Amino acid sequence: MIAIIDYGMGNLGSVKRKLNLIGVRSVITCDPEEIRNAEKLILPGVGHFGNAIREIKSRGLWDLLNREVLLEKKPILGICLGMQLMAGHSEEGDVAGFGWFDAGVVRFNVQDTLKYKVPHMGWNQVLLKKPSLLFDQIIAGESFYFVHSYHLKCNKETDVLNETAYEYSFVSAIQKENIYGVQYHPEKSHEAGEKLLKNFVYNI
Repeated sequence: MIAIIDYGMGNLGSVKRKLNLIGVRSVITCDPEEIRNAEKLILPGVGHFGNAIREIKSRGLWDLLNREVLLEKKPILGICLGMQLMAGHSEEGDVAGFGWFDAGVVRFNVQDTLKYKVPHMGWNQVLLKKPSLLFDQIIAGESFYFVHSYHLKCNKETDVLNETAYEYSFVSAIQKENIYGVQYHPEKSHEAGEKLLKNFVYNI
């Protein structure tokens, strides 16, 4: 069973529908018992970083997720805002995140604003920076679907799983031990996204 963490924000339904499509049992939940009993966790999200942190804490999820991820070593996949929440801090709201990665979240600083719109929206290629079971049988240079105005800046190169170019190169996925995060939306990325989710469920 996969627990999709419900903190009142984001694309919960679309993630669950995609998991249903590929035959994976999941539940949208903020119930501590269901989260503790789940084999793996998905932390999705669309919205404001500061609001997300406030909702996570108000629902009693902050300590629970830290314990499940850091102590129990339960595999977790963050999607979009869900990945950004794994960083130490975000410019969006000037708020601290979980701090699972030595990283910060910053707004896109593009110079050519005619060519490069913010938010970065649409299909873009990802460059695999290190081997990962998450990318098993996904072809090099595959494209995924993005919608975001902020991106991660990692202080440890070894944490970077993907990079993507949008005027400049930015971190589009991270991985450390049992913790995975992707800036793009696998639930909206057709066959490549389905394969990535299957890899997370069955290979990790």
